[in-house]
Amino acid sequence: MTGYIAAAFCLTVTLLNLFSLALAAWRCRIRPEPLAARTPAAGLANPTPPVSVVRPVCGLETFSEQTLRSTFELDYPDYEVLFCVQKKTDPIIPLVEKLLAEQPEGRGQLLIGDDPISPNPKLNNCFKGWQAAKHQWVVLADSNVLAPRDYLQQMLVRFRPDVGLVCSPPLGVWPQGFNAQLECAFLNSFQARWQFCADALGMGFAQGKSMMWRREIVEQAGGIAALASEIAEDAAATKLVRNAGMKVALVDRPFSQPLGKRTLRAIYQRQTRWARLRRASFAHMYAPEILAGSLPPMLAAAYAARDFGFEPWSAVALVAAVWHLPEALANWRLGWPTTWLSPLTYLLRDLLFPVMWIDGWLGDDFEWLGNSMTVREAADETVDGAA
Repeated sequence: MTGYIAAAFCLTVTLLNLFSLALAAWRCRIRPEPLAARTPAAGLANPTPPVSVVRPVCGLETFSEQTLRSTFELDYPDYEVLFCVQKKTDPIIPLVEKLLAEQPEGRGQLLIGDDPISPNPKLNNCFKGWQAAKHQWVVLADSNVLAPRDYLQQMLVRFRPDVGLVCSPPLGVWPQGFNAQLECAFLNSFQARWQFCADALGMGFAQGKSMMWRREIVEQAGGIAALASEIAEDAAATKLVRNAGMKVALVDRPFSQPLGKRTLRAIYQRQTRWARLRRASFAHMYAPEILAGSLPPMLAAAYAARDFGFEPWSAVALVAAVWHLPEALANWRLGWPTTWLSPLTYLLRDLLFPVMWIDGWLGDDFEWLGNSMTVREAADETVDGAA
């Protein structure tokens, strides 16, 4: 009897996995229409309204020049760029000043200073940019996002009367070495896939990499300091938008984040940090994540095979192939980084994921860009300025 239960479990979650791959592949499919066809957004009097792009920056990264320069190469008629830095000694400042000097129209500004409105250093850094933004459409964009030329159009086109925020998860690109390919396995067809599935089912969650706001939604909630209600500003954004009776929507295709070389330590720290943040903000959604990887169905298949008199390792290999070969095919069809090693990175990811999932339950503290942070009672730690 238990063998039948294990086999049924394995079949159910495997079919769910294949369905999620198909749904995400459809949701992120390459669309043939030209840029001009993607400009109008439903419900907007002006299909290309002026936009303020706020980019918090901290420290130099391998691809900083490419990602920050991309902000000035957008094919959009009217937008401003506000770079936000907390310290006058930050090594990113000379690069930002160089990029600003190349803009004859004076489109960008560099804002330096710290506004401790929350325990979240990124939100504190963004505060001055939000306050200085001239326009009613505001984008908060991480420094490692590589903006395509139709970056703003891709977000605007997703707005509807019931949408208060449009965002994008990161798509790992330009991986150098096996470790970076492993991070692509986490970012792309795992985390981005499930986020796009949730969005396709009308349950979109915010992702802090790129967020385009209807400014009035935030101001009605008390201003950008309202995002200090959670230790992660994207979790706070999701709840703020839903409390306003509106939805979070994702762009049609995720925006790229160049990876370059990565270390296993950096990947583990990033993934466990995100796990702890998800658990702290959405524990009811975090709990079933353990079923999203291939390890539980592989174990169930091995148990069922032994119960039915078959070779367990053959069953494990079959399940792994059914899970990871279609994933590689979906990534390849979408034009996402894929090599002959990709199925191996997916398998290794799924073996590591339960460890990270458990770590997400057991740990509260983490470091981000040299800042010690915690998910314990994040709302209670908000300073008076965020009230």
